[in-house]
Amino acid sequence: MSRRGARRNAFYLLFQMDFSEAEEFEQVKELFFAEKEEPVEEEDKEFILSEVEGVHAHMAEIDEMITASANGWDPARMNKVDLAILRLAVYEMKYGETPIGVAINEAVELAKRFSSDEAPAFINGVLGKVIK
Repeated sequence: MSRRGARRNAFYLLFQMDFSEAEEFEQVKELFFAEKEEPVEEEDKEFILSEVEGVHAHMAEIDEMITASANGWDPARMNKVDLAILRLAVYEMKYGETPIGVAINEAVELAKRFSSDEAPAFINGVLGKVIK
């Protein structure tokens, strides 16, 4: 699986987990990988879980950065797809090893594929403010 594919799977898992209680996260992660049509290689699984667990470990700080950069939009009121994309990108930019430009580009590409027509510009704008 490409890094882009692994990142897309991290987004899927973050999105799914947003509809679950914290105590269900382990079960959601297990089901996520069990339901895959093709087995996920261990290296890809490690990357996906590292991203998802990193987002959850820094969720409060990430949401603060998003709120401060999204002109007062409360993450609780945001579209869940956009929020999952933003959380993943902010994590990668601030805590991960992904270059900032790559994290922003990947987030915009996810928004183009999975969200509304306005989402790519919104995501790009928020992430642009996060890095300032």
